[in-house]
Amino acid sequence: MSARYAAVAVEKTTTAFDALFTYEIPAGLTITAGMRVIVPFGRTDKHRVGVVFSVSDEKPSGRIKSIYAAADDGIVISPEMLSLAEFMRERTFCTYYDAVRTMLPPGLALYISEKHSFNVSRARLAAADGELSDDEKSLVEALSGCSGDAAAEELLKLPGNAAAKKTLTEKGILMLHESVRRKVGDAVEKTVTPVDELPEDIKLSPKQKLVLDTLAEVGAASLKELSYLSGAAESVIKRLADKNALVISDTEIYRSDCAGAEATEKLSDIRFSPLQQKTYDRLLELMNTDEPKCALLHGITGSGKTSVFIKLIEYCVNMGKTAILLIPEISLTPQTVNKFRGLFGGNVAIIHSSLSLGMRADEYKRIRSGEARIVIGTRSAIFAPLENIGIVVIDEEGEHTYKSESSPRYHARDIAKQRCFRHNALLLLASATPSFDSYYNALNGRYSLFEMNERYSDAVLPDVKMIDMRVEAEKGNRSNFSGELIEQLSLNLERGEQSMLLLNRRGFHTYVNCVNCGTVAECPNCGIPLTYHKVNNSLICHYCGFRRSMPEACEKCGSKFIYSSGTGTQRIEEEIKQLFPSARVLRMDADTTMSKYSYEKRFAEFANNEYDIMVGTQMIAKGLNFENVTLVGVLLIDKSLYAGDYLGFERTFSLITQVVGRSGRGSKKGRAYLQTFSPDHYVLELAAKQDYKGFYAQESQVREALIFPPYCDICMTAFSSPEEKAVDIASKKFRELLEEQTKKFGREMPVIILGPTSSGRLNGSFRAKLIVKCRNTKAFRDMLRLVIMSAYKLPEFKKVSFYPDFNGEII
Repeated sequence: MSARYAAVAVEKTTTAFDALFTYEIPAGLTITAGMRVIVPFGRTDKHRVGVVFSVSDEKPSGRIKSIYAAADDGIVISPEMLSLAEFMRERTFCTYYDAVRTMLPPGLALYISEKHSFNVSRARLAAADGELSDDEKSLVEALSGCSGDAAAEELLKLPGNAAAKKTLTEKGILMLHESVRRKVGDAVEKTVTPVDELPEDIKLSPKQKLVLDTLAEVGAASLKELSYLSGAAESVIKRLADKNALVISDTEIYRSDCAGAEATEKLSDIRFSPLQQKTYDRLLELMNTDEPKCALLHGITGSGKTSVFIKLIEYCVNMGKTAILLIPEISLTPQTVNKFRGLFGGNVAIIHSSLSLGMRADEYKRIRSGEARIVIGTRSAIFAPLENIGIVVIDEEGEHTYKSESSPRYHARDIAKQRCFRHNALLLLASATPSFDSYYNALNGRYSLFEMNERYSDAVLPDVKMIDMRVEAEKGNRSNFSGELIEQLSLNLERGEQSMLLLNRRGFHTYVNCVNCGTVAECPNCGIPLTYHKVNNSLICHYCGFRRSMPEACEKCGSKFIYSSGTGTQRIEEEIKQLFPSARVLRMDADTTMSKYSYEKRFAEFANNEYDIMVGTQMIAKGLNFENVTLVGVLLIDKSLYAGDYLGFERTFSLITQVVGRSGRGSKKGRAYLQTFSPDHYVLELAAKQDYKGFYAQESQVREALIFPPYCDICMTAFSSPEEKAVDIASKKFRELLEEQTKKFGREMPVIILGPTSSGRLNGSFRAKLIVKCRNTKAFRDMLRLVIMSAYKLPEFKKVSFYPDFNGEII
């Protein structure tokens, strides 16, 4: 039998030397595409985890290493996902392995565990024969004095011991033992099943007989269940297993909130308005073409878009197909999941980062086995291992959270398009505030456009009033609340109605400085002001997580006059409690929602009217439905208008439109108050009117004149290094390389190069960015890859990390 060869993506490679590496498949080892394997890699043949992309009979030239072992854990990456990985590598400049790693839940990741054993006898003989160098002797003595295996492993990890460790291993004094492990194992429970025949000579006590009678009645049960049902201790049941009177075995169970759930609501109870029915019928026509289609559903807040999703997903499931629903925020998951679980029971699976590693791994297995055919989750849920997909819905599709800010820097919408193309499925993009790109594509015929411009069940949009905070200041009001908003909050408390206040900033004060010398307390890693958190009297960096206690005196001049300024959610919460001592206030931000189920618990309490006022960041702005909320207040919205990013206006419009839409969703009329120092700004005026088309018309003129997306693509190359000078030199050299390449193409590749410019310091590294306005074509990406590979070979880039990113944030 001729030899076979596998093309393998190997972990821990970088863009500079990423490729599919060819390995020979040893005789007797069955290897197929999608399997994970252990391979020798590099000059030292260190074992690493890899993923097989293809298998061939064609022998390549040169010396070929062999696969060491197959990671036979039952996880096989499908051909669709391998193809997607290649797409992601080409589009986002990630490595093959990073693309595949992103598709799997972290709990299923494999890692190679190394452990050394120390042969004391051989070490003594080698020392007696003079075979050890001074460094080897020192390491042997240190190992002999270690208190245990853990201490010895830590000693061997020290960089200074690397050379001696290697030579001692070659001499057989140290022996390396490797094991391949998964980050999270399977959850199992003891299951008891009956035997076909009892042993002839078996003698049973009354309790044992009761156990067997109970088991015969139920057929099979977990050890705990059988103990409970029979009233016998688990030890009694285990003794019966020892007598071969029953069998106890391990059965895998799923750590899932949805597995085995029963539907508690009827899909038939959903009643459409005429507009919903019309929209549903037209979308159904698209879905039944058996061709890949993309549609944009633009519906005002409260128009009933979710009901349309639900019925389309129901249709898919009834047709034997599967469905994915993406939502932008983890905070939206509880309400969405509860709704879908109530309607579809255990057919639903959830994927998002707040689940434990074990739960995410088990949901993945439920999906792959076909037990769950509807997947709900945030960005990573787009990689759910579903077959025969009928529809992918991206709710609030304009949200920036669908774009990954770490490698691979993909957009969930791009991955969804690829999956829908492969499955001939419908991609439904939906939002009250679609992304500029999507609305542009819909107006130009690339997407089918559907619009729902009326609220469901005769509900009306809330009345919106702009409050000029300059006038409040002239009146002597320096607080965070206008007089009118305070009156409205008081009115809601009297009526027993609920209110929501949006402030997109955590903490109590946003910065702390010395009154005497003006020194601002900054993060030592990032060089930005620390935020004061009153709850734990700490200063915290919201970028790298650095924290320190609140200083009693200025570290520069010694003055005790420390001043804190700015406003965060903690301060707003405290001021509300001072204004309304009897009000029940719920604060929702990243600090109060760290624990598991915190979103679900707190939102459920608010829905049950256990709180009067909710104060929160943008997590409370979208997708939530509380029927008793009749007042929304937006505080300090101006800063998001002037964020310095071309997306600032779009995001501000979306944020205001969405949070205003949380008001008046029940039978009561809603109202909203926008506090601003820029009341005449067109973005705020149009957001108050919920006039997306008017906003699009004005903003598109600005973007076209300044050449911003969708009239171009933006490629930002980011540079970072602990050395400021190195970043400056490398970024400028990168521009030179880029200009050299683009000149070769001339007018065939029009580009506008801006920068490089400094981006300050973050996590201890100085940063810079180079922006290119271009068209994200394959020709441009191929040219950019040439520039990147050339840069890796130059000395200017040795101390600098850099990566390209298309259409992401450019601040």
